[in-house]
Amino acid sequence: MNKKVAIISGSIRKEGYSTQLGEALRPLFPDGYETEIVEIGHLPLYNQDYDAGTPPDSYTEFRKKINEMDAVLFITPEHNRTIPAALKNVLDVGSRPYGQSAWNGKPAAVISNSPGMLGGFGANHHLRQVLTFLNMPILQQPEAYISKVAELLDGNGGFKSENTQKFAQSIVDAFVDHIDRY
Repeated sequence: MNKKVAIISGSIRKEGYSTQLGEALRPLFPDGYETEIVEIGHLPLYNQDYDAGTPPDSYTEFRKKINEMDAVLFITPEHNRTIPAALKNVLDVGSRPYGQSAWNGKPAAVISNSPGMLGGFGANHHLRQVLTFLNMPILQQPEAYISKVAELLDGNGGFKSENTQKFAQSIVDAFVDHIDRY
């Protein structure tokens, strides 16, 4: 049976680097792993009142999708030294209603990126804090802070250099090993 891995891009921009990076990583997963980019831009801001009544269909569908997954790869840009609002929103939507978190126990990995030199370091660590609270065992090594991401992607769903692809493969391989432990 295939293991299902959700790839969640923290960017909701049409040509976001996080989404492009996710697409470039998909073919690096081995046989037996099914990956899917899970869209998050359509989700309304989390409001607990929804869960007290009838939540939006988009919440229900998203929660169902995450519940079907075996693991989650988060790829995030950095906005003002932290994670983007859309990513925080999706974490909140998936973690509610209280006691019914879709994230609970799912192995996770974090890749941050930026067009600048810091590679989304702040966002990476802020996201890890939230994932720890959500009881998601997180891949610790290799850490992945992708600097100058625009220079590494070829614009056609892949990487410009073999060295970048090798590094990306090392991340995927470590994540697969991490998933297999859970």
